[in-house]
Amino acid sequence: MAGHIATKETAYLYRVYRQNERASKRAILDVIEPRAHGRLLDCGCGDGEFTVQVACRARVSEAYGIECVSHRIREANDRGIIVTKGDLDEPLPYKSRFFNIVHADQIIEHLRNIDLFLKEIKRVLRPDGYAVLSINNLASWHNRFSLTLGMQAGPLHVPNDAMVGNASDPPQAMCHPSQRDSRLLVFSFRGLAELCHYHDFWVERLTFAGHYPLLPHPTHLTGNLDTAHATFLIAKLRPRS
Repeated sequence: MAGHIATKETAYLYRVYRQNERASKRAILDVIEPRAHGRLLDCGCGDGEFTVQVACRARVSEAYGIECVSHRIREANDRGIIVTKGDLDEPLPYKSRFFNIVHADQIIEHLRNIDLFLKEIKRVLRPDGYAVLSINNLASWHNRFSLTLGMQAGPLHVPNDAMVGNASDPPQAMCHPSQRDSRLLVFSFRGLAELCHYHDFWVERLTFAGHYPLLPHPTHLTGNLDTAHATFLIAKLRPRS
């Protein structure tokens, strides 16, 4: 009986977390502004499904992506994305000032060389372009509560074969699909802003999504009063000359 209850609780938490992720994607689309006939780069584009949504919102004529998983590359190519197989810890394989928009959804937490990545984003952006970064928030209420109880912060995986350290984390004890999926660093509201400022970006807008483990819709009504502790942070950046 106890195992059955735990399974139901895990299924509920997983469902709520995915709803918060969908709220994050809606928040990303809200900050996208059109760049008609421009170029979009999606870093870690996956199967390209969300890349297409961002590209349509931005009205670009060309959508590019970087991905390291072969079957995802094939799926993204089938969706019309111009995909390069690459490693985001290496220099981006594009010429300078090539893109109007660069997008990275929950990517920088997985990188070993975040400083290089931000420098490369700035290099490939046009002077009038912008970048949108989405991350898990280290200072979210569910992370703060977990740490208070002596548990691992949910988004910060112990780099091992399995996800461990937090009994309330939906994928707890599951095997990593790939060691590359381990999150190495997680940022707070201020940490992300100051890191971007250090790399010569102006943070035009810093917004939020969700308050896991609550459903995203009710929290949206009150969340504007507490952006610093949301589940996801979304930063819209402009390169400074």
